[in-house]
Amino acid sequence: MKKLPDRVTLRLREYDYKSNGVYFVTVCTDDRQSILCDILPQTDMFSSVPTRLTKIGETVDQAIRYIDQMYDGVSVLDSIIMPNHIHLLIMIDHDNGCELSLSTIIGRLKSFTTKRAGRKIWQRSFHDHILRDGEELQRYYTYLSDNPALWALDKYYTEECA
Repeated sequence: MKKLPDRVTLRLREYDYKSNGVYFVTVCTDDRQSILCDILPQTDMFSSVPTRLTKIGETVDQAIRYIDQMYDGVSVLDSIIMPNHIHLLIMIDHDNGCELSLSTIIGRLKSFTTKRAGRKIWQRSFHDHILRDGEELQRYYTYLSDNPALWALDKYYTEECA
């Protein structure tokens, strides 16, 4: 019988993901399928690069905006939907009533959007980065706003997304 590779956890073992903090989260679509949006040509050098959400992308967008209303002490500070992944800046504040871990919040987002789409749309896990200060937060805000313009250079870019 062929031995399957051991699954590697992406979470820090010693970190309590129920801690207050700001997290940068990336969630990829299953097999990195381009099912969330299209990157449209830039109309001029001074405007941002527009994206056009698919029906699944619209569902994901609604679910992201709903997080702030659904969970006390959880705020989505910023987000971007790309063709085959999403990025979120999420702040968790347990002093204001949040009793959930980051994994639970992302799991619920993925579950809700999968049910609404009627098919599997997400890879099994997600990537997170714990932000340590305001300077790092500002870098991630900039990264999110610049992401569509830099799409062809993105590590999640595939030719099918072009």
